[in-house]
Amino acid sequence: MMDRYEALRTPQGRALLDELVARSAEPALRLGTELRTRYPADLVVDALGQAELRGRAAAKFSRAADLFLTRDGLEQASSEAVARHRAGRFPAGAPLVDLCCGIGGDLVALGADHPVLGVDRDPVHLWMAARNAEAYRVDVRTLESDVRDAPLDGASGVFVDPARRGERGRMATGESEPPLDWCLALAGRVGAVGIKAAPGIAHDVVPDGWEIEFLSLGRDIKEAVLWSPALAGPRVRASVLPPTGPAPVAPDAHTLTGDPDPPEGDPDVRVVDPGGYLLDPNPAVTRAGLVSELARRTGTSKIDPRIAFLTGDAPVATPFARTLQVIDSAPWDQKRLPARLRALDVGSVDVRRRGLAGDVDALVRKLRLTGSRRATVVMTRVRDTPWGLVCVEPEITPAGSG
Repeated sequence: MMDRYEALRTPQGRALLDELVARSAEPALRLGTELRTRYPADLVVDALGQAELRGRAAAKFSRAADLFLTRDGLEQASSEAVARHRAGRFPAGAPLVDLCCGIGGDLVALGADHPVLGVDRDPVHLWMAARNAEAYRVDVRTLESDVRDAPLDGASGVFVDPARRGERGRMATGESEPPLDWCLALAGRVGAVGIKAAPGIAHDVVPDGWEIEFLSLGRDIKEAVLWSPALAGPRVRASVLPPTGPAPVAPDAHTLTGDPDPPEGDPDVRVVDPGGYLLDPNPAVTRAGLVSELARRTGTSKIDPRIAFLTGDAPVATPFARTLQVIDSAPWDQKRLPARLRALDVGSVDVRRRGLAGDVDALVRKLRLTGSRRATVVMTRVRDTPWGLVCVEPEITPAGSG
């Protein structure tokens, strides 16, 4: 298989890839047929596949046009911004090992400031990881091996991205290969360990002394990272990276830390009826259990002890939540909702549902609105009572910071 990818690195292969970039607007079927009259058929098939994947990878990688990719490898790879943020947690210059390195997204980020060895048992992905490091002009070493057999002598730290897919597709929820327990045990061998995990990971499966960092790009939560005691700070952390797209420099993250919310709610945070503004916390904040901490920092209150919405009487600017202006608030009444929205001149809606059951798609289809305003309809609970809020973007530019 590597021979076919190597063929794309020959002068003929590079010329074909360059031509595909120049002719990217043309229909793929017609273009492929024409190219087969001048290039070997297998080369055209492989080049078309790489061109498509590189186009999709542009949202993740600043040098996507030079990378070698597989569909699974691209899907599983962290974005450049997230990988660079994580790499900054390891002491600069410390020799590292990247286990389950895949196509090299983390390997490249780690290799920018550390001597690093990438280990993977998939020879195609390992070949791609080495070529992709070359595209970023980063020196790395690679080793084809089961990660359980990888040499860790001389390493100061390890990053591991265990697979969450089996041979027949996705594994059961919570499963990974290698298993989480094996990954956690790495801290007994090298000390400084980072483990990529799904953002839905339960807090109680992570041992005491470890940190759980939940990472978002804008409002899109990407993953959790478990940091061993040698690298850990607080128990939980919500890190929000600006959605600026891939860049050669790691963007500054907004970070929120504190004590996670108790299951029954935080008695130090007031519960009040919705005010003039609603804060919808970033998913990283919600998953970290830091909604009450955000309330304290922004001077806002909850509308229900167990619902992750906050409210206040003034607009709040914070990277940890989206602020909306409330223009209508009342107990939930789905039958009267269309009339409420028409009276408010609402013509299109987004629906946010939290703590209240309902078919959002069916609701939107039945509204048939014609107004001029766009609004967010919030289906939720206020003091355990089903409630509906109609919100718009704030009419006053918020000042200050959360």
